[in-house]
Amino acid sequence: MPAETRSKKLLLLMPTTTYRADPFLAAARRMGIEVVVGSDFCHVLAEAWDVPLSLRLRYVSQAVEEIVAYARDHTLDAIVPVDDYTTEIAARACQILDLPHNTPEAAVAARNKYRMREMLSSAGVWNPYFALFDLSVPVEEIALEQPYPCVLKPVLLSGSRGVIRADSPSGFIEAFRRISHLLDSATDRPPSLDPDARRIMVESYIPGAEVALEGLLTGGLLRVLALFDKPDPLEGPYFEESIYITPSRLPGKTQKVVAEAVQRASTAVGLSESPVHAELRIHHGEARIIEIAGRSIGGLCSRVLEFGIGLSLEELILRHALGQDTSGTGLDATDFGRSTGQTKAAGVMMLPVPESGQFLRYDGVETAKKVPGVEDVVITAKEGDLLTPLPEGASYPGFIFARGDQPGQVEQVLRRAHGLLELRVQPVLGN
Repeated sequence: MPAETRSKKLLLLMPTTTYRADPFLAAARRMGIEVVVGSDFCHVLAEAWDVPLSLRLRYVSQAVEEIVAYARDHTLDAIVPVDDYTTEIAARACQILDLPHNTPEAAVAARNKYRMREMLSSAGVWNPYFALFDLSVPVEEIALEQPYPCVLKPVLLSGSRGVIRADSPSGFIEAFRRISHLLDSATDRPPSLDPDARRIMVESYIPGAEVALEGLLTGGLLRVLALFDKPDPLEGPYFEESIYITPSRLPGKTQKVVAEAVQRASTAVGLSESPVHAELRIHHGEARIIEIAGRSIGGLCSRVLEFGIGLSLEELILRHALGQDTSGTGLDATDFGRSTGQTKAAGVMMLPVPESGQFLRYDGVETAKKVPGVEDVVITAKEGDLLTPLPEGASYPGFIFARGDQPGQVEQVLRRAHGLLELRVQPVLGN
């Protein structure tokens, strides 16, 4: 079939554990794109899509070989990873297949917290004190050498999992041992394949209000799509995400500082062709990078974003990956006074996990849905699922979505709806 009449074909890389499958698949359907789903247990997604591709996602080199072998007989126009777990695979496969991509080195740095700090430091981007330790180090000795307060982080785990603030040597020792135990039981990737899977990074605590930026990088240039405020203080000892509100209530000048910081960090890390999700703290008018990732926002949070004539974030990402025009859909980094194209403020609350146990249900869901301004309450946990609070926990049991005329109004709606929910769990013997 001639290239000009052939429909576009796109490979989506998604572990079966991801929250992000449905939004991306729905976006592809709306766009009429032919999609292949690359997953580690493809039969789980077989009902959602007709052409799954079984990949060994835990083993980067093998997964890349499997993708390249598939591409010999099936032309691919783009490869899109939907979360941190698959970004390196996508970058390496795209490099071989000559498709637009971030470099593999950038993909690794955006997932590896220590490597990210090294590259930011080398490029002259502000960093806190940071250091890397194996689990075998004499923790009692290194605890005496750290600046306090500080934050301990597993190098490769995503989100806030395993992230603990320590304010003293005794707190450092306790946190280090707790993270070590978590890494001993983590199965994200075999330690023998990546030694950083069993390492802990320590960095000085960065004070200030936290925000999250969502954007697209094209040729290394950042276009901001949304800036989220996080109104709950995230001061530790654990850093459980809760409420995201957009548009941001920060002054336009400060928002511009945030965008400039993300542009510098993206360049320093080497990200150039992908979505970008960055977490920052605002301190004395400066924007300081917490983390930067070459993928879109996690969970179901993207549901609050809508662009242009009703485009979802996932549709923008797929259009961008296929080289289609995405202009006019986001916030211009040089003009933070104008609208993002969304007619209302929007927000999402990730439901916290206050106690461990087997999930039974949430009481009050239907009542919470009737709160004026609430768009939906989505419970993602299934009966019998084991819920674990941070820092060991790896997921949220549900989400509340709301819209309103003003960001403050949306925040109040989310808090009111959450107050009507009551989590029911069955304690697990031995916990």
